[in-house]
Amino acid sequence: MSPMQRLAGVLAAVAVLACGGAATAQQPEDFPYDGMVRIDTAYDFPTLWSRLETAVRDHEMLLLMRASASRGAANRGINIPSNGVMDVFRNDYAVRMLQASVAAGFEAPMRFYLVETESGGTALIYRRPSAAFAAYNAEGLEDVGAELDVMFGSIAAQATAPQ
Repeated sequence: MSPMQRLAGVLAAVAVLACGGAATAQQPEDFPYDGMVRIDTAYDFPTLWSRLETAVRDHEMLLLMRASASRGAANRGINIPSNGVMDVFRNDYAVRMLQASVAAGFEAPMRFYLVETESGGTALIYRRPSAAFAAYNAEGLEDVGAELDVMFGSIAAQATAPQ
């Protein structure tokens, strides 16, 4: 990705976060973790799934795993709201993370979660990497988390941006 594309992604992430209500922190009763971000979209599930895959690739992150309970349930004749997870990471971040804290390796890869909303759109949800790393109190890990916050925000902004 070119420096200009990176800058555009950062600016898009900032714009999403600056738009009141576009990205919201979940309430503690919804998720038992600090640092959750939710972006509701009008996109149907297959469209947002595809857009997220593209955004992950465009940001040169590796898509390490995809899973969808709703697709598996549909194969068994059971209908539940569409949902799925994508685990992403990249080796250069993994090396820096592990140099700072071997224990923090538990947090990788990091996940995006998509879930169909009652309105028929799809929400993109993720935990800010800095929040996931915060408990480890390891020198250097804060920097990795901050960089990944920008990366994840930029991926989310690209995936959820209006067409």
